[in-house]
Amino acid sequence: MSMKTYSAIALLIILASCAGNGSEPDHDDSIVPKPIPAIGYNVVAQYPHDTSAYTQGLQIYKGKLYEGTGDYENSSLRITDFKSGKVEQKHMMGSDKIFGEGINIFGDKIYQLTWKTHVVYVYNLNNINQPISTLPWPYEGWGLTNNGTDLIVSDGTANLYFVNPADFKVRSTIAVTDNGGPVQELNELEYIDGFVFANVWQTNIIVKIDPSSGHVVGRMDLSDLQNTYFKDQVTERTDVLNGIAYDSSSKKLYITGKRWPKMFEVTLK
Repeated sequence: MSMKTYSAIALLIILASCAGNGSEPDHDDSIVPKPIPAIGYNVVAQYPHDTSAYTQGLQIYKGKLYEGTGDYENSSLRITDFKSGKVEQKHMMGSDKIFGEGINIFGDKIYQLTWKTHVVYVYNLNNINQPISTLPWPYEGWGLTNNGTDLIVSDGTANLYFVNPADFKVRSTIAVTDNGGPVQELNELEYIDGFVFANVWQTNIIVKIDPSSGHVVGRMDLSDLQNTYFKDQVTERTDVLNGIAYDSSSKKLYITGKRWPKMFEVTLK
């Protein structure tokens, strides 16, 4: 074998070795994102719910249910005895232009979003008969909760806005994502033990969000509530699930929907 032939063979061996060892990046198609963990729940009680309430916001505070409703002229802020379903106080705040949305109690005030009018109504906690002030909001208003420092607002997109309660100026924003990308149409919100729970509009899904990253870390599927508990009470006015309230003292979660005849007390597994 000549030196030229030997060199050519050696070069071919080197090239073949390179081709099999890293000249192309490795792709492991077996690596897939981990599924979002399912959050189980138990229904421990059922209570009557006003079927005229187009529920937009829900909060338990000192044993009473505070509820914001929408549907333009029928929009309201109300206080209810949640076990009997009796509405004890109701302030009608809607008009042909004003559509009430999410509510939240922060300090000694109640905040109520509006859908498209870019106005937030602020009430004294001890008097819901009329707002004491209004604040501007540049986006649509959907859901509202707080983390003890900031009010947290959804606007129907995948964004959650952390705002200053004094003036409703945005301090920071996160985009909520799961393994499939952005989670759109986040609606009613509740802050529970360091996580934001959000109803995904027009679904029976509530997602659990890590507010530090925006990642969905849990998912509740409540599709069985209607068929199991009030199938015979469904009418053409019965609308989608929307309403999450958490009682930190009892560790119970309260869930209802727009014009639902029932509210459910649940525990998380």
